[in-house]
Amino acid sequence: MASPLPLASHSVEASLEKYLPEAELKEVKRILYGRPIEDISAEIPEPTRQAAKDNDFALQAYRIAAAPEQIRSPRLMRIGLVQNAIVKPTTAPLQEQRAAIHDRIKLITECAAQSGVKVLCYQEAWTAPFFFCTREKYPWVELAESAEDGPTTKLCQELAKLHNMVIISPILERDVENMDILANTAVVIDNHGNVMGKSRKNHIPRVGDFNESTYYFEGDTGHRVFQTEFGRIAINICYGRHHPLNWMMYAMNGAEVIFNPSATVGALSEPMWSIEARNAAIANSVYTCAINRVGSEHYEHEFTSGDAKSAHNEFGEFYGSSYVAAPDGCRTPGLPRNQDGLLVTEVDLNLQRQIRDKWCFSMTGRYDMYAKELTAFTSPGYQRPIIQAPKQ
Repeated sequence: MASPLPLASHSVEASLEKYLPEAELKEVKRILYGRPIEDISAEIPEPTRQAAKDNDFALQAYRIAAAPEQIRSPRLMRIGLVQNAIVKPTTAPLQEQRAAIHDRIKLITECAAQSGVKVLCYQEAWTAPFFFCTREKYPWVELAESAEDGPTTKLCQELAKLHNMVIISPILERDVENMDILANTAVVIDNHGNVMGKSRKNHIPRVGDFNESTYYFEGDTGHRVFQTEFGRIAINICYGRHHPLNWMMYAMNGAEVIFNPSATVGALSEPMWSIEARNAAIANSVYTCAINRVGSEHYEHEFTSGDAKSAHNEFGEFYGSSYVAAPDGCRTPGLPRNQDGLLVTEVDLNLQRQIRDKWCFSMTGRYDMYAKELTAFTSPGYQRPIIQAPKQ
């Protein structure tokens, strides 16, 4: 499992709870996390909670409620987010690495089902180390697989059907029908075990050790939304969270919950992590789910980042901290920064319309104006409308 990060505790929330008096802590949490939400850990079956302890992963559970309505009944969706470290060292045979992760996630998925989860999302490229930092093609690209019928998709189909659960499975895809290209892809499997479709990563990082364009380019699936039995979902993979318009397009296309499966390290992005998905939830009146892996991954061969730093074998600690944010800006506490975890969150989708009625972001948005100006901006010969001061 992951080694501890240099923090007094395994989460920011735990540090606050350790050092702040109760009354002050309550006010700080209100400012940082919005209105209080209900901790429903006690509703999780005791054997499931014990299984989490025995298998060394955190299990946290919350409820984000909406106001009661006279005509509409609550529209409840119980979401599960999974964060994890790799299980085997990166030097182990590839089949062993993937099989070990499959076994680990299968166990956590079973606990999610026992916790009542109906839509479960794994982290970005969950079946492998996040080897994209190395820029080595082999052996790593051997782990790429078909989104439609690869071994990981088949496993998820079995689990989804068994547990009556929608599963979002982000993988490195090998598109055998399109000249074997690679893609960073989330496969959506419905609760009957059928592959609903896939959504590819729209924005590819070229920053620090994240050299992903060595392997694949920007996705071609646009901003798809999947109508499941439990609600409408979309997947904004990793780097797309830095692009506000990416979130907006999923919301405009009807998403009620947008998942952000990621893999990012503390030195690069941790100060941004708690802000971006939450801001997207507020700006678009949707639920957002931020998921990050944990641990440190050591590679046999050194690599460099093009930033004048010395060659190295690993690129920092993945800091976990997965959380769910709501349309009104409230959010769950995060999972630990240094431990595998399952975050269970029951949300009422009615909150989306309630917040849109309150804040009127959709009504006051100037989408026609934005569209006109973006069209002009992307056209040859665009002139910025900058007004100069008169010459004296």
